Amino acid sequence: MKIDFKVLNMMDLRKSPGEALDRVAEDGEVFIIERSGQPKACLVPVSFLMPDIAPNKIKTELDNLRNKKQNFRLTITEQKELKVSFLEVAAGDNIIISIVLPHGYPKSSPRIYAENLPRDTPDRWRDGALSIFGTMEIWNPKKHDVFYALSLARTWLGQYAKWRKTGEWPKNQVNDHD
Repeated sequence: MKIDFKVLNMMDLRKSPGEALDRVAEDGEVFIIERSGQPKACLVPVSFLMPDIAPNKIKTELDNLRNKKQNFRLTITEQKELKVSFLEVAAGDNIIISIVLPHGYPKSSPRIYAENLPRDTPDRWRDGALSIFGTMEIWNPKKHDVFYALSLARTWLGQYAKWRKTGEWPKNQVNDHD
């Protein structure tokens, strides 16, 4: 993708920051901010950095997590997907659950990963994602959200704890419930 940067000096930005912001947000313009003739920063549309998910959907998801008193960390992956991470404890281990919201979410189901697991942990896909959704049939984009995915991950962690204790993965699958 070719990016046509325009130079905007700091004095002009200070004079009319709202105008510059509107040009970026509404018109998709991209600026290099200069101070004393030196490039200092870039002003780019959010879409350059964020995933292809409606901003109001992201806001709704994050507000829901905050309302449910969930502690989380947000990052953007190299593929520009939104990653919501939670610190959990299972079988005495600190495990980071990461729910990755792909482009097109919620029409596309999230991928759920658990960090700090033993290599031989079962019930995961080849890429390391937890085998929770299987196919799209368990994910309902009109009904489910990040908190739902987190609840499934927590159920999976309960199975993980049983496996750590007994050496056998429980037969009932995470995706047997709604």
